[in-house]
Amino acid sequence: MNGLILTSLGLPLLGFLLIFLSDTNEQKIATISFWCSHAMGLSIMALLVLWTVAGFPNHEYQWLTLYETDDYSFPLLFYLDRVGAAFLFCTWAIFSIIVKYCRVYLHRESGYKRFFLTIFSFVFGLNLVILSGSIDILFAGWEIVGIASFLLIAFYRHRIQPVRNSLRAYTIYRFCDIGLLLGSWMSHMLFHESQHFSQLTNLFNNPAMPPAGYGSLWLVSTLILIAASGKSAQFPFCFWLPRAMEGPTPSSAIFYGALSVHLGVFLLLRTTPIWSYHYLTRLSVFNIGLLTVIIASISEKTQSNIKGKIAYASITQVGFMFMELALGLEALVLVHFMGNAFLRCYQLLVSPSIVVHLLRVEGATNAGFDIQNTTRFQFLPASLRSILPEVIYNTLYVFSLQEGNLELLVRSILWTPLKRVGAIINNTNLWLKLAFSFGSFAVVGLIIMVSGSTTKYLALPVSIFMVLASLSAFSQKHSPYSVWNAIGLSSSLAGLAIWFLNPAALFDVVIFASGIIPAWALGMIVLAKLLKNENFAESPFTYRAFSETQPKLSLLLFLSFLGLVGFPISPAFLGEDLLLSHASSHDPWFALPITIAFVINGIAAARVFQRLCMGTPNELNTSEEDAIAEIS
Repeated sequence: MNGLILTSLGLPLLGFLLIFLSDTNEQKIATISFWCSHAMGLSIMALLVLWTVAGFPNHEYQWLTLYETDDYSFPLLFYLDRVGAAFLFCTWAIFSIIVKYCRVYLHRESGYKRFFLTIFSFVFGLNLVILSGSIDILFAGWEIVGIASFLLIAFYRHRIQPVRNSLRAYTIYRFCDIGLLLGSWMSHMLFHESQHFSQLTNLFNNPAMPPAGYGSLWLVSTLILIAASGKSAQFPFCFWLPRAMEGPTPSSAIFYGALSVHLGVFLLLRTTPIWSYHYLTRLSVFNIGLLTVIIASISEKTQSNIKGKIAYASITQVGFMFMELALGLEALVLVHFMGNAFLRCYQLLVSPSIVVHLLRVEGATNAGFDIQNTTRFQFLPASLRSILPEVIYNTLYVFSLQEGNLELLVRSILWTPLKRVGAIINNTNLWLKLAFSFGSFAVVGLIIMVSGSTTKYLALPVSIFMVLASLSAFSQKHSPYSVWNAIGLSSSLAGLAIWFLNPAALFDVVIFASGIIPAWALGMIVLAKLLKNENFAESPFTYRAFSETQPKLSLLLFLSFLGLVGFPISPAFLGEDLLLSHASSHDPWFALPITIAFVINGIAAARVFQRLCMGTPNELNTSEEDAIAEIS
């Protein structure tokens, strides 16, 4: 069984590598995709059969320990139970359908190879999430799924709207990653070596003796709920999912109809013992699901495209799953998930054919054809419409057209304040910045000298400058070099602050730096080559489409972006976990600013890569560039 777990994880990765090393010949790519997807299916089916014969055990397998010290361990831990089995079966079945469908659907598409590379990386990340035995491994897969989503929404990178929407979705992912990162940190702090999913239930067996205080459990539950709500497009993050339908229909089917949209449900199922311990958090889960059902079901009525209607229908069903989870109906949730996943996948795959068929009927009859109830008078059923006052009906209609103004709400709370602070920092005179920095360290140094305290108090100003550097990168519009340097500075200050907190953590800081510094240096070299003839002094940097004109350099920039944000392909990913671990063991307050800095850095770096490598060459006029500059 252990070998089959590793095989189920390794085959999508093998398919990715084989496609990456092959040329752009469609037949070769289709053949590799066919055999790798079927081999993964056989492996998963054999795994599930053995698991069934063994009597449906909760099976845990530790492959190896990636890194270990006296008080820290990062094991590659995998876990299979009935929740994982249900999600794994759906992943295999739907992925096989999508691969077979796309071999023909994307014929002669210029991004044929790119699509299959991304879809195989997505399935690898998804299997890693499903089979993860701890929240650390789950977060690694979570990040891979997020990057794959970012790339597939912007698959048609010549069009501005898909590119804009990909950044919207990735921004929500990254902001909600604050919840998962801090939740991981708190699980280490509260449960120590018992944060494995297989051990969570045992920790809560005795209601009279919880493993932590009620306040701590409520906080970690809230963090998990934030991450789950963002990933599954639940209230107040409902708005991003319909916009994610800009990608190819098959990717919309597997991501936002079938699998990725349910990862928030999976996270709640995995962490049920934590958040279900409080009635308050159960009520929060129920209310989020209820609000989502109300807003999404109303907004769906006024969608003007079939994929948007299916997206809101899928969000609505996930909202019902949240409510079922709050009521303790885990078995019903699994059945509901499987039914909704297959139904939405089918609806999205046949939606182009349905639209074409109805247009043909309309042309044959030489008359208008009402595809769906999308007019104002069919917004609500006649029975309900007849009893509502006109002012309430009109209000509901405008509310649904505006999708509840949730995007405006989220932007005003999360996005706009950070950009304003960053703009103030960028507009501040350099000498004033240097004077403020020198003054801050002088005051802290004086306090240390007078009180005889340790240098750990230096971590306070360093952490402040770390966040300020991230905000500067977040709001920078005129120079990609400035963004890249600010991200590198912020990451370096994070390591420095941890060293001040705990001088014994120097080796762990070096591990973190060994991923960050090479990625930053590679990015600066690539930017210098890409932008040697560019001048950003007067106008914002906008879409340059270097992926078309400089594909190799664009790939290197993408790899440096992944390394700089701590993606699980470099030591920086392990380093981030080490930094958070040291923060939790010495001064827990530092976990918040370091997490905020990491998340904001990811958004800023993604924007640089997107603006430089996507778009259409030489087709943007000045007014369009000015408008594009306001995206983020």
